[in-house]
Amino acid sequence: MAYLPDAIDKKILEILQRDATIANIELAEKVCLSPSPCSRRVKNLHEQGFIKRAVTLLEPEKVGLPVSVFIQVTLNHQVKKELQDFESVIGQWPEVMECYLMTGDFDYLLRVVVPNLQAYQAFLDKKLTELPGIDHIKSSFSLKQVRYHTELPLDQLLEKPEE
Repeated sequence: MAYLPDAIDKKILEILQRDATIANIELAEKVCLSPSPCSRRVKNLHEQGFIKRAVTLLEPEKVGLPVSVFIQVTLNHQVKKELQDFESVIGQWPEVMECYLMTGDFDYLLRVVVPNLQAYQAFLDKKLTELPGIDHIKSSFSLKQVRYHTELPLDQLLEKPEE
């Protein structure tokens, strides 16, 4: 039977999404628990797979990666082996921040970060266009980040699943 989180679990997850470095004692205060039960709940949420991992989000411009490029990639053939090969290679490139298999006019949508246009050209020339099986590549450069959000909405967590 699947674990069903309660309102306290939901509050813990909301707080941890905003600040994964919060001390357990402070987290416990915010959710009205003593530290030991709060710690057990966090551990359980990890074990149940609700918490994937805790990370630190960096400011791309401060670390020299101000250019975000969204790339639509279409493969020659959408057969399982070619999809797996593409995904395997893409997964090894540090510039690729996100990669999604899509429906519609193209097969993959990538978000790539680079320091400048020359670095992007090098990424295209030495990596992406060198992959076998690519039919079409279309790049779109981000002019301004309007919203970047990492916190998932959790209201649906407390809803009972339909049977």
